[in-house]
Amino acid sequence: MLGKEKDMSYTVTDLKAIAASGGGMVLSAGGLTTTDLRAIAASAKSGGGQLTLCNLAGFTVTDLRAIAASGGGHVVFDFLQ
Repeated sequence: MLGKEKDMSYTVTDLKAIAASGGGMVLSAGGLTTTDLRAIAASAKSGGGQLTLCNLAGFTVTDLRAIAASGGGHVVFDFLQ
């Protein structure tokens, strides 16, 4: 249907594999743990892809710094959403 997105659900393992293959992605951080996001960020770093995270409410600055460090320059935080 035009204008209606299909509900797609991927596991953290799927997202890590995509990122490790060089795929960039935009993810809602809601529902994912800091540990999950660090792992995906590390995969983005190793694969050379870009990870953009939105819906960051509930994450501390310490959490975000840890995710950023794991991504080594491959993570963007979208604070507008």
